[in-house]
Amino acid sequence: MTGDGPTEGPSNSLWGGRFEGGMDPRMVPLNLSLDVDHRLWPEDIRGSKAWAAALGGAGVLTEEEVASIRSGLDAVAARLADGFDFRGAPDEDIHSLVERLLGEEIESLAGKLHTGRSRNDQVATDLRLWGMDACRALIARLTEVLGALLRLADRGRNVVMPGYTHLQQGQPILGAHWALSPFWPLLRDVEALERVIESAGVLPLGSGALAGCPFPVDREALAAELGFHAVTENSLDAISDRDWVLDLLYAGMRIGLHLSRIAEDLVLFGSREFGFVRLSDGFSTGSSLMPQKRNPDLAELTRGKSGRLTGNLVTLATILKGLPTGYNRDLQEDKPPVFDTVDTLRTLLPAVAGAIEGAEFVPERIRAALDPQLLATDLADYLVKRGVPFRESHEVIGTLVRISEVERIPLHELPAERYREVHPAFEADVLEVFDWERSVASRKSRGGTAPNSVEAQMERARKVLAAVQGGATERDASLG
Repeated sequence: MTGDGPTEGPSNSLWGGRFEGGMDPRMVPLNLSLDVDHRLWPEDIRGSKAWAAALGGAGVLTEEEVASIRSGLDAVAARLADGFDFRGAPDEDIHSLVERLLGEEIESLAGKLHTGRSRNDQVATDLRLWGMDACRALIARLTEVLGALLRLADRGRNVVMPGYTHLQQGQPILGAHWALSPFWPLLRDVEALERVIESAGVLPLGSGALAGCPFPVDREALAAELGFHAVTENSLDAISDRDWVLDLLYAGMRIGLHLSRIAEDLVLFGSREFGFVRLSDGFSTGSSLMPQKRNPDLAELTRGKSGRLTGNLVTLATILKGLPTGYNRDLQEDKPPVFDTVDTLRTLLPAVAGAIEGAEFVPERIRAALDPQLLATDLADYLVKRGVPFRESHEVIGTLVRISEVERIPLHELPAERYREVHPAFEADVLEVFDWERSVASRKSRGGTAPNSVEAQMERARKVLAAVQGGATERDASLG
C-alpha cells in the first residue's frame, strides 16, 4: 500500500457499509491478524460446517444450501491444507479468508453462512477447539517425560545418594526416590491440563456478537457435533470469557517451573563438582573455544524457557484485567501468548524426555560424596529408640558433630567411648548406625525412601501413568 491518505482495507472485509472512506494505511497493519490466527483454519472450518447444519435445522438454509456450503468448506480446507500462502493473502483474519475462499467455491451462497453469527462467538469457538486439542497433545508429551522419569528411577533403585535441603546434604536417599520426586508434580500438571479441557469444553457459538442468536439454532446439537460437553449460559459472558485461556497459560507456566527444577538438578548433578549424573552426548554441547567443555545446554535452555512461559501468563492477565463487559478488540492479543506457550512446550517436552531417557547415574562419584554426617538424624533416632526425648537427642548429636569437626575426626571414626562420654544412652552398637543401606531402609513409611516404599511408589506411578495414557481422567482408584 502506498500514499498518505485513507485507502481501502482488505477487499473482503466483513464490515464497512457505514463507513464513507477506507481505512487509513497506518491502521491497516495494526488491524490485521491473519499472520497469527491463520493456524485456526481447521477449527474455523469445523465450526462453520457445524454452523451451516445448525442454520439448516433452524430453517434458515435449505438442505441443498447446507450441503453446498459444507461441500464448499471441504474444498476450502483442501486448498488451505495444500501449501496455501497465508502471507500473500489480503484478508483481515482467518474468518474473512475462509469466507472469501468459500465465495470462490460456491459464489453468493457463501454470504448466507454468517447469518446469526458474529466473529465474536466464532473466534471464541475456534480458539476453544484449538485449545482442547492442544491440551491433549501436551498431555501426550508429558506422559513421555513421566515414562522417562520412571525408567530413570528404575536405574537408580540400588543407588544411595545424598538428599539435599538448602543445597546442603541432609539424609541419604535412593536415586530412584530422587528421580521420582518430579514425577508427581508433572502428574499434577497433567491433571491441570485435563481441567483446562473441561473448562474450555463449553460452547460459545450461538451467542452472536453479545445478545444471542435470533434464529432457533439448536446449540446443544452444535455442542455435540463439535465435541463440547455444555453450552454457555450468558451470551455477553460467552464472547469475552478467556478464563480457560488463563488456566492453560497457568498450567503451561507451572509445567515450565517444574521442568526448570528438573533442569537445575541436572545442571548441578552433572557438573564436575558433583558428577552424580551424566547426560548423553546427544543432549550436551561443546564450547567454541574450550575443547574440553561439555555443557548441559538442554537443561539451561529449559530453565530459560520457564521465564518465557511465565511472561505469557502475565501478558494475558494484564490484557484482561481492565476490560469492560463484552467483547473488546484487546482480546485479539490473547492468541500470541497461548500459541507461544503451547509451541514452546511442544518443543521442550520431547527434548526433556530424551535427556532424562539418556541420563545415567555415576555410582562411584555418588558414593564418594556421601558424608557420614548424613547419618546424624539416624544417630538422634538411635537415642530416641532408647527413651531419650528427641529435643535432647538433637542437642546431643549436635554436640558430637561439633566435636567431630573440631577434632577433624569423621563421626563414624569417633570411638563408641566418646559417644558414651556425651550421653550414657549410647552403647557399643552405636557405630552400626553408619550403614547407608540400613539408613535408607529405615524410612519405610508410605512415600519414604526405603526400597520397599520406593517399589510401592513406582508401582503406583506405573498404574497412574497407564491410566493417563489410556485417557482416564479419574485415577483415585489407581493410586489405591
